[in-house]
Amino acid sequence: MGATLLVRERKRRDLRNADRSTTGGASVLASEEPAPPGAARPARADARRNRDKLIAVARRAFATADGAVPLEGIAREAGVGIGTLYRHFPTREALVEAVYAAELDDVTTAVPVLLARFPPEIAMREWIQRYAGFVAAKRGMIDTLRAGWASGRIATPATRERITAAIAAILAEGARTGSLRADVDPDDVTSLLFGVFLSAEPGDTPERAVRLLGLVIDSLRP
Repeated sequence: MGATLLVRERKRRDLRNADRSTTGGASVLASEEPAPPGAARPARADARRNRDKLIAVARRAFATADGAVPLEGIAREAGVGIGTLYRHFPTREALVEAVYAAELDDVTTAVPVLLARFPPEIAMREWIQRYAGFVAAKRGMIDTLRAGWASGRIATPATRERITAAIAAILAEGARTGSLRADVDPDDVTSLLFGVFLSAEPGDTPERAVRLLGLVIDSLRP
């Protein structure tokens, strides 16, 4: 009799454990620990795509605008709502900083690719054209950048240092092959480029900028 009762009690206990397992209660099968508070979850693929689309649209908009660019227009062209834009970029400064960082990365990391495809003197010409595009991309966001840098809301980037390092890499390869001068200070080239872009007048044609940049490139040949 005692043995029968013991068997029944074990069966009841097993049934209760099985019930808790299927209804979300504690179970010996639940061995996966919850993520610690504050742990970052990987961004969903669609969220990453939306962010990339917003940056791509903003890059085009800032490059062609003469003044402030409406954020609503950027969201609309990217095919998302304004709320999605603000989830990724809570302020205009945040969006401008992301665009600026993307443009600077593109222009400074292009050097190895260009040197692998072209002789150094051609690589220098191609790179300077990319740098001109980088400068043009800042037209619609320069006021926001300056205000953000002054207030500290946007981190001040080491733009000049990165640009000069890119020029130095091309000059070094050109000096090795004899196609570019070996006695040129890379920072002087940076100053020349800055001078070309700062001297541009509102009524200047693109052809004038091409001519001026051509003079810079010619000055680097031996």
